[in-house]
Amino acid sequence: MTQYILALDQGTTSSRAILFDRQGAIAGIAQQEFTQHFPHPGWVEHDASEIWQSQFAVAKKVLQDKGLAAKDIAAIGITNQRETTVLWERKTGEPIAHAIVWQDRRTAPICDALRKDGKADLIQQKTGLVLDAYFSGTKVQWLLDNVGGARSRAERGELAFGTVDSWLTFNLCGRHVTDPSNASRTMLFNIHTQQWDDELLDLLKVPKSLLPEVVPSSGKIADTDVLGDPIPIAGIAGDQQAATFGQACHAPGMAKNTYGTGCFMLMNTGEKAIASSNNLLTTVGWNVDNKTAYMLEGSVFMGGATVQWLRDGLGIIQTAAEVEQLAASVPDTGGVVFVPAFTGLGAPYWDAYARGTILGMTRGTTKAHIARAALDSIAYQTADVLEAMHKDSGIALSELRVDGGAARNDLLMQFQADVLGVSVVRPQVTETTALGAAYLAGLGVGFWKSLDEIASQWKVERKFDPQMSDEDRNSKLGLWRQGIERSRKWAE
Repeated sequence: MTQYILALDQGTTSSRAILFDRQGAIAGIAQQEFTQHFPHPGWVEHDASEIWQSQFAVAKKVLQDKGLAAKDIAAIGITNQRETTVLWERKTGEPIAHAIVWQDRRTAPICDALRKDGKADLIQQKTGLVLDAYFSGTKVQWLLDNVGGARSRAERGELAFGTVDSWLTFNLCGRHVTDPSNASRTMLFNIHTQQWDDELLDLLKVPKSLLPEVVPSSGKIADTDVLGDPIPIAGIAGDQQAATFGQACHAPGMAKNTYGTGCFMLMNTGEKAIASSNNLLTTVGWNVDNKTAYMLEGSVFMGGATVQWLRDGLGIIQTAAEVEQLAASVPDTGGVVFVPAFTGLGAPYWDAYARGTILGMTRGTTKAHIARAALDSIAYQTADVLEAMHKDSGIALSELRVDGGAARNDLLMQFQADVLGVSVVRPQVTETTALGAAYLAGLGVGFWKSLDEIASQWKVERKFDPQMSDEDRNSKLGLWRQGIERSRKWAE
């Protein structure tokens, strides 16, 4: 009897495979990092073949480590870094170029031109997205115009475009599909009609023949036999929507924040798409049982990646886990403000030309103060997003559910509660991105029977209540926003 769901969690810096049992508990995990390519300032690329090879390797490894075979797996769920854009040959399955990663800023001039032509409102109205280089549409256009012969080959139907979920599914079973959560991040998908939009395709010069079929987020897509006996692929969702599902934020007004490479706050707004007036995104959360749940989302580009930079760029820590101890060795930042706008600023600023800034340093500033300011910056960026979300939704949160790697950092979580003035709740299972993909797949094959059954499995591990005075909170946020202003339009 099948006892597990296998979640394939393909992230920005690593591929992971996680086994979940019927109680939603982790039964096994395997992880492998892969190469980050930075060919020019502001450019970020991945080798799509390496993504697939690393994902396949960890899927095999997690089964081997547990002594399991394909017959022990009820279904596979896929969750993925969103917006990252892959073009490949339909016949051979070979990528025609490196994937352009969501962090990549090379298409900012294309966005500027569309904005100048007055297209920003049209794009936001149809897609729920802010016109920005973050999304897939302009990345596809760039690849078609800059890879030799790509546009003519696309027009002949020889090429396929997909976000990473599509790429993995194609390699697993040969089908070219995506789900509404990922489609809604392309700037090519009308979130109201739930269809690829011909007007947007013309605007961005993307042939319709490139596009995947859009299938529900939960439900059997196809079987894959790459791990042995056939296993149904039965769930797909972009990483942030999957995390929201895994956090059991199934009802309108519930919200979560994921601390991964970036930080992503999503609030469930139910079956109604709420247009943002405060530079947030409106996005599809998931489509389950023929019902679409919409979300308001605030996207912060540099979350855990800020800590990675302390490790790889500055060398002031050897491992990411060391940052908490180093930051805790000082009582505060000593007046230092760190704005980690290395790839521009996301919500609610959307400034592609902002750049990383460290302010307020003195001769007494140490690496501990910089580490503390780096952690604080993650919490401040989240506070900016929550303020915008409150304005859009009119909902004052009673709690924020948190997950992702940096959610294990107690110092950061306490400071997060302090600057939000809202309780921060960490669940027992913080791998909620993979868990959400597993739940979607499990629902799709009857492994779990209902949303209520899933919600009953969510358990609190620790709650952080705010301890900071309003005066102190406002003072710190005021200093942070001064720092934001100094970082903006630097590279314009």
